[in-house]
Amino acid sequence: MNDWIALAQEAAAAARGYADAVHSKVAETIAPNGKVDAALAEEAQRMVHGFAWTATTAEALFATSEWARRAQEEGDYGEVEELVLKIGFGEYLSQLASGVAMSQNEIVRPTEFGLTEAARNFAAREPVATFIAEGNTPANRAALTAKLADGDRPSEAFHDETLDMIREQFRGFTADRIAPNAHKWHLADELIPIEVVNEMAELGVFGVCIDEDYGGLGLGKLAMCLVSEELSRGWICAGSLGTRSEIAGELIGENGTPEQKAKFLPQLADGSILPTAVFTEPDVGSDLASVKTRGVKTGDGWQISGAKTWITHAARADLMTVLCRTDPGTPGYGGLSMLLAEKTRGTDANPFPDEGIAGDEIEVLGYRGMKEYTLGFENFPVAEEGLLGGVEGQGFKQLMRTFEGARIQTAARAIGVAWNAFDLGLKYAFDRRQFGKHLLAFPRVSDKLALMVTEIVMARELTYSAARRKDKGERCDIEAGMAKLLGARVAWSNADLAVQIHGGNGYAMEYEISRVLCDARILNIFEGAAEIQAHVIGRGLAGSRMNQAAA
Repeated sequence: MNDWIALAQEAAAAARGYADAVHSKVAETIAPNGKVDAALAEEAQRMVHGFAWTATTAEALFATSEWARRAQEEGDYGEVEELVLKIGFGEYLSQLASGVAMSQNEIVRPTEFGLTEAARNFAAREPVATFIAEGNTPANRAALTAKLADGDRPSEAFHDETLDMIREQFRGFTADRIAPNAHKWHLADELIPIEVVNEMAELGVFGVCIDEDYGGLGLGKLAMCLVSEELSRGWICAGSLGTRSEIAGELIGENGTPEQKAKFLPQLADGSILPTAVFTEPDVGSDLASVKTRGVKTGDGWQISGAKTWITHAARADLMTVLCRTDPGTPGYGGLSMLLAEKTRGTDANPFPDEGIAGDEIEVLGYRGMKEYTLGFENFPVAEEGLLGGVEGQGFKQLMRTFEGARIQTAARAIGVAWNAFDLGLKYAFDRRQFGKHLLAFPRVSDKLALMVTEIVMARELTYSAARRKDKGERCDIEAGMAKLLGARVAWSNADLAVQIHGGNGYAMEYEISRVLCDARILNIFEGAAEIQAHVIGRGLAGSRMNQAAA
């Protein structure tokens, strides 16, 4: 009998070795002198992005092997866990050897790296070949789906009293207050009721990572992942409410003056002020160096003028973190500063009551519970002490420090959405009968469900791995990007598959899965589109970091 955990660890090491071979080929192409050439990286974009997906797949395998090892040590490793391990390794190792999907119609293959023989040798290695032959089989998929239909789920316990309590608490809250109402709120295009927001505040949602000295819970990114995942399993908008406070709290906590921390952090933590992030502009997506919105120093403070777009929860927010150009004479990132701009909370009747700010709602397919806006500023006043950190020209650097946490949190939201899609797909397949059978009895349906759960576990463990690194104070920009990249793909795939299981009913707005599909689609776009994310990962690994993600 195979020791599948030991085999998984050997296969994960082989996958990392293959990713290293891809790394060498990419580095030769875009960093011939040891430093990445931006023009060459753009010219070889497909190769760079293919490397990012290859490395992400390898790291997901490693994270999953570690999950299985820990589960075994804690006595949580049983038939379900072994089936997930076998199916996941069988599938992802096969993809590495033959072709990794970057999107529905972009498959990057070993031949594109000049590694056809290396891929063949990789696939022939005993642990890899064993998983490819015996892992993702029809029998294993059917066995896993049968277990899932009986209510079994892969191990998710941390055996940490605080973390396990957080999951249980927020799962119960979501089941009671979010899930039963989410579709109604979505169809009505309503904000999450303020009473529910206040209940979330009482549970500590907005202060998970804020220091206890400022009224927060003082927990880490792993705890934040659990809160975001469980809330998003009911509705992504519930999970995303905390994102704004997470970003603002980290911006101020890491960069603010003592006075700014004392003023804002306690109110962020207890939910008495709700923030919004004001970064994106109409002609500026990921190219933040091109931000044009001006912040002009006046005698008693600052004034903001310019246009912003895709600002989430803007009307209800009390505090805006605004990235603007305070030094027009300095091009690029150096002229940018972050202003802490307080505003009056709006209402449905008067969403932006203050002078100097106006907004229009952007109607969207999903992600509706907070609403999106375009904003126009004209000499909008900001207090003199509103310059984050009290120093100009640091806005971009300050924002960059939040990207790791924001992308980990986005990956956690994706895991929650992926679970939501699975839950709905399994329920429909169990309840619906066709040709005298439950849909669950048809192999193409049960196959989908087995792979949905398997990929959730793999993306989840990659996300938790990034969070653990962050909590240890280690740099994890690459790992966070990988988690977001894979998590977003899994969420979209699961939502799409669950719609397919529903058949025509999945296309009807009355069915919840239609909402989940719309919600899942945004995950591949915001917090760094998949293409931007892959470019950052590929360039980062091809440059100085090498395979430190594996360290």
